[in-house]
Amino acid sequence: MSTNQQFVPGLDGVIAAETAISFLDTEQEKIIIRGHELIDLSQNNDYIDVVHLLLDGKLPTASKKTALEKKLTSNYDIPDQVMQILSLLPKQTHPMDGLRTGLSALSGYDGDIDNRSLEANKSRAYKLLGKLPAITVNSFRLINGQEVVKPDPTLSYSANFLYMITGEKPTAFEAEIFDRTLLLYSEHEMPNSTFTARVIASTNSDLYGALTGGVASLKGNLHGGANEAVMYMLNEVKTAAAFEELIQRKLINKEKVMGFGHRVYMKKMDPRALVLKDALKQLCEKKGDYTLLEMCEAGEEVMREDKGLYPNLDYYAAPVYWMLGIPIGLYTPIFFSARTAGLAAHVIEQHNNNRIFRPRVHYIGESY
Repeated sequence: MSTNQQFVPGLDGVIAAETAISFLDTEQEKIIIRGHELIDLSQNNDYIDVVHLLLDGKLPTASKKTALEKKLTSNYDIPDQVMQILSLLPKQTHPMDGLRTGLSALSGYDGDIDNRSLEANKSRAYKLLGKLPAITVNSFRLINGQEVVKPDPTLSYSANFLYMITGEKPTAFEAEIFDRTLLLYSEHEMPNSTFTARVIASTNSDLYGALTGGVASLKGNLHGGANEAVMYMLNEVKTAAAFEELIQRKLINKEKVMGFGHRVYMKKMDPRALVLKDALKQLCEKKGDYTLLEMCEAGEEVMREDKGLYPNLDYYAAPVYWMLGIPIGLYTPIFFSARTAGLAAHVIEQHNNNRIFRPRVHYIGESY
């Protein structure tokens, strides 16, 4: 009536794959990306460096980085027909559904879609990464009745992404902060969306299908969406004291407080959150207004003392995005767009050494 293997709800702690891409070393509090520590990368490199590291296995030389930037820039544009599809979506469409639709529609323009070779998959991943800012931003804009913004090839990848979101060319400082968020979201071992993408890829499905499944996974509010929920919560009040009271009230009412706790980081703060907490400090200093930082710190203290929970990346990503002028509805789509580099690396790895996922169940139904 069942297998003899132990059932673990949620596959918590179960080893599902062997990978050379990334590892969460919780004992040493490090996030390892192909032998490099993610927090170190966030201080010394940019998102494009990590994209190359994820897809080509090593950090790029200066010349290879320049070539990669040109490759991404040359793939910024989206087919007109895809934009027409997005313009027909109902206005109540969720931003992640708009992103998912645009991403899926791109598959029809890949004349080599059935080629699963390493080089074909890498080339496909780089092309998709070039197009994702336009798909991410303009699907959102069209759903909300806003004018489409064309990519600016004269800007860096992250600066162009932020420009398309706000409609204004960012300062070097703003582009640097935004780039840091993309880097920190780029890869994180085996969360649900990565597992989903690998399961789909294991059937020998293509990269578009695997990534489309990843979008659907990340849309769920138990995976993505926490950064949006945090910002809505912050916007309910205006002061640190009021925010502290708000969180205490939520705890009394046994409501979930988003932005805290993590399946892996159980007894400490997500190291990525520390980086973005510092970024928030810098943004507050530039603006001369520390209100959001004070509110976040007040909430952090309440949750640590009352629940023993610590902030995850989303808790500080939310106010950082807010101060960069990013609409709340784009927070999770940006998360996915940044994570695409890591997801593509996992799909490629799965294709290169594949065995289709086929787990068993523990049967608890009626006797037979």
